[in-house]
Amino acid sequence: MWNSHSRLPCLYSGCPVTFKSQHGRTYHIRSIHANSNAHSDTGPRQDPSSVTPLHQNGLDYQDVPPYSSSGPSRKRIEHAHLTAVPCDLDGNFLPPGSTRQERTQRSNADWSPFDDRTQFMIADLLYRRVEMSASNIDLLMKLWLASLEDSGLDTSEPFECHQDLYAKIDSSPLGDVPWQCFITGFSEDLHMPVDAPSWKQTSYEVWYRDPDLAISAMLDNPDFEGHFDVRPYMELDEHGQRCWGDIMSANVSWKHCDEIFASNADAFGAMYCPIILGCDKTTVSVATGHVEYHPLYLSIGNIHNTVRCVHHNAIVPIAFLAIPKSDRRYDDDPEFRKFKRQLYHASLSTILRTLLPGMTKPAIRQCPDGHYRRIIYDLITFIADYPEQVMLTGIVQGWCPKCITFPIFSDNLEMPTIPRTRALTEELADFLDSKTLWNQYGIDDDIIPFTNDFPRADIHAMLSPDLLHQVIKGMFKDHLVTWVGEYLLREHGESKSRKILDEIDRRIAAVPAFSGLRRFPQGRRFKQWTGDDTKALMKVYLPSIVGFVPNEMVTCIATSLDVYYLVHRQNINEDSLKNLDLALIKFIDLREIFHVTGVRTAGFSLPRQHALVHYHSLIEHFGAPGGLCSSITESRHISAVKKPWRRSNRYHALGQMLMTNQCLDKLSAMHSDFVARGMLPAGHIPPQNISYIYQPNNDTSREDDDESNDENGGAVDEKNVLGHVVLARSPARRYPQSLEELSNVVNEPNLPYLTQIFLVDQLHLNDTSLPPITSKISVFHSAVATFFAPSDPSGIYGMRRERIHSTPSWQGKGPRCDCAFVVEDEAKPGMQGLNIVRVQLMFSFKYNNVEYPCSLVDWFTRVSTDNTTGIQRKAVVHLDAFLQAAHLILVYGSNPLPLHRLTDSYSLDTFKFFYVNKYIDHHAHEIAF
Repeated sequence: MWNSHSRLPCLYSGCPVTFKSQHGRTYHIRSIHANSNAHSDTGPRQDPSSVTPLHQNGLDYQDVPPYSSSGPSRKRIEHAHLTAVPCDLDGNFLPPGSTRQERTQRSNADWSPFDDRTQFMIADLLYRRVEMSASNIDLLMKLWLASLEDSGLDTSEPFECHQDLYAKIDSSPLGDVPWQCFITGFSEDLHMPVDAPSWKQTSYEVWYRDPDLAISAMLDNPDFEGHFDVRPYMELDEHGQRCWGDIMSANVSWKHCDEIFASNADAFGAMYCPIILGCDKTTVSVATGHVEYHPLYLSIGNIHNTVRCVHHNAIVPIAFLAIPKSDRRYDDDPEFRKFKRQLYHASLSTILRTLLPGMTKPAIRQCPDGHYRRIIYDLITFIADYPEQVMLTGIVQGWCPKCITFPIFSDNLEMPTIPRTRALTEELADFLDSKTLWNQYGIDDDIIPFTNDFPRADIHAMLSPDLLHQVIKGMFKDHLVTWVGEYLLREHGESKSRKILDEIDRRIAAVPAFSGLRRFPQGRRFKQWTGDDTKALMKVYLPSIVGFVPNEMVTCIATSLDVYYLVHRQNINEDSLKNLDLALIKFIDLREIFHVTGVRTAGFSLPRQHALVHYHSLIEHFGAPGGLCSSITESRHISAVKKPWRRSNRYHALGQMLMTNQCLDKLSAMHSDFVARGMLPAGHIPPQNISYIYQPNNDTSREDDDESNDENGGAVDEKNVLGHVVLARSPARRYPQSLEELSNVVNEPNLPYLTQIFLVDQLHLNDTSLPPITSKISVFHSAVATFFAPSDPSGIYGMRRERIHSTPSWQGKGPRCDCAFVVEDEAKPGMQGLNIVRVQLMFSFKYNNVEYPCSLVDWFTRVSTDNTTGIQRKAVVHLDAFLQAAHLILVYGSNPLPLHRLTDSYSLDTFKFFYVNKYIDHHAHEIAF
């Protein structure tokens, strides 16, 4: 921690810098606070330190106190050299307090290229929201015109036909990053033999967009203002621990800025712009010919992780790479495999070449806050699954792309590893033959990575953690869940193991409902698993296998879940990394049970599990892994590839898909422009295939008698909102309005007494008389909890909303009474200060003109150290005591569940003991861990 004792303060008001000596303070004042005029292009370049406070000139910037606060009791130390000083269009630095450049001179009544607001809204409705076909647009316009003629109105339809609508959208200059194409192939030799393989004779089209223009459009998007970092920083929490979150808080950003400043004097005062790339094949139609596409995506690290995960303009497609095909006899042809890899890297290098000048000489770009800045580009990370990583790094399948570790030893944590680097690979290639490189180091020397063409880029260092394929689908689904099935088969034989798996499925189906929890009414018996399916299973799988497998297996899987929930946190501090190390060591020790029981006789040399060994250093290097997960690119497939493909006629579909993406980009850019000029409200649904930012329902709640939906759950785009729980907006109907009559309806005769006891506690009354409650009673079927949970799907400010239900009819199947965390002692951490209640009734009443929202609950008591609870007593509590929804899972015991499947509506009533499910969401895990 920085200590200001016995140091001299700066004499300028507002400057927080202190000094060890008078000499240091004098030098600081003369250099930092001196006045200076802007430079001209003909004179020497202006020192930006003369016009804005900077941490430098004789000071070690890592010892300088932070200039800014990033949250309650959090401190930031910002980089001292790449300081993102605003400039004019010629690159001249502006003095502090300069107004930002206006984005447009257009009037607030200019809806061009559309005639008016209505025409824009209709275009957005037909093209983006409804995705209406061209023929239906034509039909609608004809009907529209006929209706106007029948009414005798002297007006015309909004568009003459679909071509008119498309032309209007396409004529907008906003969001115009055109698609281009280059053609490549195996050889330009015109005398290739006629019997040459088809893949040698084929020309391959690679469609791409200029990444420099794509980044410029991203930087110029005002939607990102307030969610955008212009300087790398180190963040310290309230305990003085280093925190890693967004990319600009990571070590790599700080380190690369130091390297840029050390080698490039022009970089002083510039803004660092780290570039994120992602590539992942996707299939759009298995049934009609296995149609594949290979999109390349781009984002920038200045944008906050919470925004990149939900804002589909924060990661954009910039290319569709070629996928060479050939006859089956060439599947294992070394020459064909080499060609595919070389084509891949040559294509990436060609696509990204326009970024090369901006990596050494700053480019002038407008930023989300409206200011122009001098930008330095830098390739910083590449999001990819393991097969893509093998292609990118030129390693042998089965080897680690991050370190040189023999696959047979990759499960040994104690064995020292040698990090792979571009320099080491080049040095080994100079001295060793291809066979030795392949067998001893896992290097394919036929491949030259595209990163060799760019400064500071090392493909091995650029590979980020991939939670989706390494942890969720890899370690959990493909490994642990599969191994449990194999253990049951080995231990009990095929017939009995199937019965046990059926019982596990019944247990999973009986799990109580929870807001946003994906249901498994038939257990796990479906063929195609998505990442969301696997994440849902992770939340409920553990208790279902208790009693069927050894306790060591249960503990092993629980520890693997702890590993996932720790690395998925949005902000990770030093204690979290220590807990990660301990959990990982424990998991690797516990997984030996699968070896002992004969399931994994070959050991655990698995690249996706070995990758976890690097997570500690990768979190320090890149920040929180959740902001760089391949689930982001896979979700982008839907809007950038799959939906545009479905809108095409399937014949040479790529060109049609590119046009669709282009029009959606233009609609999005026009929407942002109209919002920036105050012509559309900020909450207006923006034009995107998928929600542009999680569009929250910002009404506190609504109410239906049967509560047949989970509305208002999920992300909340509200800023600086304190956590709270409120009753639904509208009370339920058909309930009596007196406590006595209500107690008969809900079959709780003690309700009036419990409510009076509650009121005595609220009023702090000392006498023994109970206050009479005569006001009207309003019953509610739900309440809405809003809280800060950035590690879960949340809004751009990290806020999340969950609905807590207490209704006699849920989706027509039976009652639903959810559980909740109740705060008992705010001074105690985590579960020590919390308890669990089941909400039986929510109601409100007034006493002395004060409204009391409250709930009749069943209190649970802890009966063991593994967070197992049992019902203890009933009480009425104030809604302010609720923290958020809680989820309980049944302690199933040794008896099988009924064959007719116990439904989730009655499972909490059937059992007496329950586990507190800390895996239901990431916020619950942070509370209970």
